[in-house]
Amino acid sequence: MSATVTSGRGAGATPVVLEQVTKTYGAGDGTVRALGGVSLALQEGSFTAVMGPSGSGKSTLLHCAAGLDAPTTGRAVLVGQDLTGLSEDALTRLRRDNVAFVFQSFNLIPTLTAAQNVALPELLAGRRPDERTTDAALARVGLTDRRCHRPSELSGGQQQRVAIARALAARAAVLFADEPTGALDTRTAASILGLLRAAAVEDRQTIMMTTHDPVAASYADTVIFLVDGRIVEQMTRPSADQIAARLSKLPSGENVR
Repeated sequence: MSATVTSGRGAGATPVVLEQVTKTYGAGDGTVRALGGVSLALQEGSFTAVMGPSGSGKSTLLHCAAGLDAPTTGRAVLVGQDLTGLSEDALTRLRRDNVAFVFQSFNLIPTLTAAQNVALPELLAGRRPDERTTDAALARVGLTDRRCHRPSELSGGQQQRVAIARALAARAAVLFADEPTGALDTRTAASILGLLRAAAVEDRQTIMMTTHDPVAASYADTVIFLVDGRIVEQMTRPSADQIAARLSKLPSGENVR
């Protein structure tokens, strides 16, 4: 595969490309292989779920794609930029300008209000937040009446919706979500997944999500299955039942993170 993308958005854009990526930790007899030669290309506006047994390498794959971790071999290309050899400062700027994250732990600043948490990426980038953009993002996730509440005053589901609003307000080319519904009840999880789906379809954001949940994965266009750090199968728009059936046949895997 050859990555020739020069932009994160536009006709034919491929914002996320991995080419034969491996990742190992440790050395000698203590070496642990987390990824074993993964290649994939995610098109603009696509929603991809990554699944597999615990320890199959899902989070490591997401971290390498997002530039949070460097491959041992192979290369990762993010919005047209080869991440190989980039300094930490350059990686930080690239992620700040092009990437949004949604994690199971929410990652909200406890001393800031919901609106301030949504606007935080703009402040960190040295830009003046647009209050209309912030309010529109909070309205989209149904939290207009909670804009002045701090995280401790919000439920877990509301905190996750603030995290989603922050990702939407950033208008990032790529949104990475690591188990975003793992701690949520079924109804709240469905709401969060619907918002992620809309971000791909309506906003043309490229979504990459790790999950253990077949229902969550069924919201995606494509489901990738990992075992022992390798892609063993890929399904297009499968149902939750089809995903669950395939998961039940995957080996448990070992020696990966």
